[in-house]
Amino acid sequence: MRICVISGSARTNNNTIRVAKAIEHALQSEHQVVVIDFIHYDIPLIAQGGLNANNLSAFQQKLVKAMDEAHVVIMISPEYNWSTTPEILNMLHLLPNKPLAHLFNNKVFSFVGVSTGKGGKAPAIHLMQIVNKLISFGDHDSFVSSRIFEAHFTKEVLDDEGNSLGNPLFDKGLEDYCNYTMRMAHRWFK
Repeated sequence: MRICVISGSARTNNNTIRVAKAIEHALQSEHQVVVIDFIHYDIPLIAQGGLNANNLSAFQQKLVKAMDEAHVVIMISPEYNWSTTPEILNMLHLLPNKPLAHLFNNKVFSFVGVSTGKGGKAPAIHLMQIVNKLISFGDHDSFVSSRIFEAHFTKEVLDDEGNSLGNPLFDKGLEDYCNYTMRMAHRWFK
């Protein structure tokens, strides 16, 4: 299967990319995985003109192509003021509109929340609610996975490249999350 992993933090040296790389490592042996790193994020706000589907930047082209080709879209967000990042929210305001609304059709969506301490649930649940609404409102045939993953104490459990630092509880949780997400995808696309 083709998987698009969106690392939704535009901050330098963010923890979200660590988790995205860890998911990539966990899935790449059996699946085609593309990681979208929001460090290159350049989607303008609506007041700045929004997104022009006929004139996409390199980052926007990569994002649209990865989502278009994906069976599974995993969105990862740090806990940002008890919600998700403004960049992800802006993306979700602009992408579901024509001519890019199809990016939310016939997909399995899954969500991860990231924290430097204990946390991460709030952004994952917030994203789940938003994407569910977009799918419903757009009358799309997509599935939102009910299982989220909370990446706690990220710097203590993953290095800069997403390699495990040997925390068995974190490693098992990530493995279980990835296995569940792929089981749901296989059932959806059966």
